[in-house]
Amino acid sequence: MPEPFKNLLGPDLVEALAFHLARSARAQKVKFGQKAFVRLATNGLEQLELKARCEHIADALAVALPPDFAQATAVLLGALAPQATTDDLSLRTSDSGVAGFIVWPLTVYVARHGGADPKRALASLREMTMRFSSEFAIRTFLTDHPKLTFSTLARWARDPNVHVRRLVSEGSRPRLPWGKRLDALVADPSPTLPLLEALRDDPSEYVRRSVANHLNDIAKDHPVLFAEILESWMHDASVDRKRLLAHASRTLVKSGDPRVLRAFGAHRALEGRVGLTLTPERIRLGETVTLRLDLVSASSAPQKLVIDYVVHHVRANGTRSPKTFKGWTLSLGAGESRSLERQHAIRPITTRRYYSGTHEIECRINGQSLARLPFDLDAHANASPRKT
Repeated sequence: MPEPFKNLLGPDLVEALAFHLARSARAQKVKFGQKAFVRLATNGLEQLELKARCEHIADALAVALPPDFAQATAVLLGALAPQATTDDLSLRTSDSGVAGFIVWPLTVYVARHGGADPKRALASLREMTMRFSSEFAIRTFLTDHPKLTFSTLARWARDPNVHVRRLVSEGSRPRLPWGKRLDALVADPSPTLPLLEALRDDPSEYVRRSVANHLNDIAKDHPVLFAEILESWMHDASVDRKRLLAHASRTLVKSGDPRVLRAFGAHRALEGRVGLTLTPERIRLGETVTLRLDLVSASSAPQKLVIDYVVHHVRANGTRSPKTFKGWTLSLGAGESRSLERQHAIRPITTRRYYSGTHEIECRINGQSLARLPFDLDAHANASPRKT
């Protein structure tokens, strides 16, 4: 059985952090309560989940570090391992300093206590993000000090370090998973658009992937604005930028947005026939249903097709709830016949409760619903849910 995710912040890492903080404090000639920190940080730690462990360790830092924010951040920065300079942020805490998940509580401390000195706080988060992402902590400063933070991010978009450039996009995402939602940017994402444009052709795929995810956040709330950005950025786009835009468009492609599909040349209805079969017609929870699509082109020219499928899950009240899944993107040749197959597992997960009854699978091609078939699910299976 895999190690629980929460153990990424365990007592051994607290001890290592305490060692490096004490070493840094001696170099700074300031006091750090090493024993008190370990005692407070480890007390009850193992009963907490990952994010709560992070908050708990940050609480202990507030007690053990010097009360002066400048002195405290000097101690924190002095405990860091050498910075990561490649896309791979797989640094680990070692004799050289702390890196990885144990740096997360340090970023929380800065977000909590840096409000009176935001310039120093932002500079500290820049250093920390090269050892572990500061994407959650910087959101406090986007909310409380937006002018300073956005001007800082504009400068960081040209930073030589890939992790700092990624922070510009990832930290300002309106709907960052696990992060505080930035309601002002959900309502009006325009302040981040110059940042995204500066990063859209970044040499690092790691950065470009973040830009794509940021744009997908925007697409959920502002589909018309997103379509305008897509059409503008498609002009003279490189292969890498087209890949970025395809990933950014995933939500609106799944929903069949005609303007987005048109940008990818997949807005025309299928000329031809499609056949859908599902096997078996009855499954139990934990089993798999196989989708088979048989496509026959009636066109004299190739057709660009974006094919998704929608599973209409039975709800407790007997109605159905749709969820769209990515299928295939392909070019169907003139007069070509092609068969596609995909297995879809109905397994217990923590984010969905399944109910027995007749579910349906719908095939959508270029945003149009072209086939739909039922299958029966027996949800009374003795299978343990897996996390997703």
